[in-house]
Amino acid sequence: MNNNITDVFFDLDHTLWDFEKNSALAFETVFKMQKLELDMSKFLHFYVPINREYWERYRKDEISQKELRYGRLKDTFDLVEYAVSDDLVELLSVEYIHFLPKFNHLFEGTIEILDYLKPKYNLHIITNGFAEIQENKLNNSYITHYFKSITNSEMAGVKKPNSLIFDYALNLAKTTKENSIMIGDCIEADVQGALDAGLDAILFNENNTFVKENIKQVNHLLELKKYL
Repeated sequence: MNNNITDVFFDLDHTLWDFEKNSALAFETVFKMQKLELDMSKFLHFYVPINREYWERYRKDEISQKELRYGRLKDTFDLVEYAVSDDLVELLSVEYIHFLPKFNHLFEGTIEILDYLKPKYNLHIITNGFAEIQENKLNNSYITHYFKSITNSEMAGVKKPNSLIFDYALNLAKTTKENSIMIGDCIEADVQGALDAGLDAILFNENNTFVKENIKQVNHLLELKKYL
């Protein structure tokens, strides 16, 4: 392991901030407000993979933010065969984004690992999420103070895995790629993106999916102590 590490960069969603748990709570809230009666587990069964697919397309600049927010909901309602008007889908997409950052569940071990790392390293965030939403997530889960810098794709003008967002983050953090490591859940965006940009990287592989042997990985955040 590189002993020259001074700066640790984290992804936010699906790495520290428990996106799926908070997302489910946001949907429960907005569906209740709009008096929609549908099976939440069935809805989420379809929504979770559709959302990931839309984010991948957004990451590749194939769709806009507006198309992401509308399309993932519209496709899910179609698959569960629940009739909703386009106007209601638009409204739900806005309300969902409003309530999503109000929930603040973090992955098990998040606070403990941040407390462990903060005295030893400068900590930072690099996220493809939208600036205002990500800021609210950090503030509402009371972890903003751990991080010296927060880079999002709106500031950088590009999204992970584009190496320019890593360059932007390194510049903002006033550090070098040789002294930095990236930790995130997405093999393409976080890990391969960082490696291609010259940083070291660790995959947060919560579901223990198969990855190439040469990729450093942890299944629980506290396992980061093995590397840092």
